[in-house]
Amino acid sequence: MKLKFTTGRVAELVCATGKSQTFFWDMSAPGLGLRVTAAGAKSYIFESRVHGKTLRCTIGDIRTWGVAEARNEATRYKALTDQGIDPRERKREAAEADGKKKREAVRATIRFGAAWAAYLDARAPKWGGRHLRDHQMLAKSAGRDAAGKVLVAGPLAPLMDCRLAEINAAKVRDWLRSEVAARPTQSALAFRLLRAFLNWCAESPDYAGIVSADSCGRRISKDELPKSRPKDDCLQREQLGVWFSAVRTIRNPVISAYLQTLLLIGARREELAELRWDDVDWNWKTLRLGDKVEGERIVPLTPYVENLLASLPRANGWVFSSPGAKAGRLVEPSIQHRTVCRAAGIPNLTLHGLRRSFATLSEWVECPTGVVAQIMGHKPSAIAEKHYKRRPIDLLRRAHIQLENWILEEAGITPPEAGVRAPVLTVVRTVGK
Repeated sequence: MKLKFTTGRVAELVCATGKSQTFFWDMSAPGLGLRVTAAGAKSYIFESRVHGKTLRCTIGDIRTWGVAEARNEATRYKALTDQGIDPRERKREAAEADGKKKREAVRATIRFGAAWAAYLDARAPKWGGRHLRDHQMLAKSAGRDAAGKVLVAGPLAPLMDCRLAEINAAKVRDWLRSEVAARPTQSALAFRLLRAFLNWCAESPDYAGIVSADSCGRRISKDELPKSRPKDDCLQREQLGVWFSAVRTIRNPVISAYLQTLLLIGARREELAELRWDDVDWNWKTLRLGDKVEGERIVPLTPYVENLLASLPRANGWVFSSPGAKAGRLVEPSIQHRTVCRAAGIPNLTLHGLRRSFATLSEWVECPTGVVAQIMGHKPSAIAEKHYKRRPIDLLRRAHIQLENWILEEAGITPPEAGVRAPVLTVVRTVGK
């Protein structure tokens, strides 16, 4: 039925008896119709043809659309269909654009700290404990700990409350320049962690496109970071005696054994600190170490190291236990090490320097480079090493014991006899009556 729509007439129209819906058509606007259902619902519709097919789309309820507004909308739809454009597609495109605009507006409010927390949650399972702690410490805010000690904010703390969209090259440059002036070494590490984080954001569906791609470009690091010098701290042959003497005077036997073992097996500090009693095979004389390259590796348990470990108390599952520490194991032996090194006249020797010393001292006994690399957990550096040579543990043990004996003799320590080790100590807790 065709009629001229007016507000009053539209309000009076009802659905035909016995039908679920009835359509009425406006005489003024081509394609404009009114659908009235048996339940009394009324809405304006538009009907036309595009590419030879009939299309019908809803304009809106009469309670929100006036007659004049409905005519204008129908006229707009008619102009689109005359051009072969489906108004429904245009409507969907507009809705998607509006939705995208709203999503971008929400993404623009995301804080750096929120994205950083998501980054740590996503990546922490793939990191070692030390690497995770670096991220946490460098991003911590200022305050006080449980004991009331003042905590200094980490280098990344000033960025935490910024919007992620604000992070660009200029922002990073200003931040880095300020931090480097106060703490250059920590700032250099913070910059590297920041660069890895922003790369992760660029590949994450939740954060891609928010941060400028050149926020941590090479030019910034070249201009603002202090020139790094390769570390060369290493024990010399003539220093072995005084170093062992100093380390063996440490009252804490766990720290003393840890430091000596670190030198004698060339492990990374966290690999050794995370050693558990289940990883020590006393029968076959091996240690199973967590390895950041291969996941884990098996190294020989040499006689002197065997004696060191056997003499340690078994307070819990960790070999280098520290029952008073939250982790239950040794976490920071550097303080004691620096103290005894200063007393021995060996300044600036780091824990990683002990690992470097293992590789350097191996040259004195002409230990094969591939053997040293396999014990230390280094990636193979040649095709033959990578694809063809897989040395059995007995072959590693022969070279490793030779190196250990030479180090001990240079330090003035008599190597232990094969098969003889100190008795195992077990912590016994006395329960009061």
